[in-house]
Amino acid sequence: MLLKKRKPGRKIEEMATGEKLTLTEQIEDRDLLLYLGLTNDANPLYIQHDYASQTLYKKPIVPSIMLLGIITSAISKYLPGPGSHILAQEIEFLKPVYHYGTVKFLFEVIRIDLVEHEVTIEVQGENEEGENVLTGKVRVSPPNPNAFAEKF
Repeated sequence: MLLKKRKPGRKIEEMATGEKLTLTEQIEDRDLLLYLGLTNDANPLYIQHDYASQTLYKKPIVPSIMLLGIITSAISKYLPGPGSHILAQEIEFLKPVYHYGTVKFLFEVIRIDLVEHEVTIEVQGENEEGENVLTGKVRVSPPNPNAFAEKF
């Protein structure tokens, strides 16, 4: 996968304000274990039912950074796609996401700046009950097609 040549994502000129992407992700045990193992994060709020039951969350929650990873991945894969780079993000986590939870993400392009070569994407996430669990904005530099032409 690391050596596989990828086509660049969409050029900034091909994008439009109002463009949307919807992505639904279910958080499985394997996802949590991979994240926690990779980061060596042993926060009991993420993995220990007895500890989490004594908190205001009542059961283990998904680390917020995992949800950011899903957002980053969607930008890298789909909107704008391969070659994109996140410049800034401002995400507010409104409600916890629990183990085995499903989050429906909605991405919408709300601003295109040709001079700065960046787009602003609004992100919303809702759980299976339709409650908003996160909201925010991400500023992204879309892929530079010339860089792909030179290196691949």
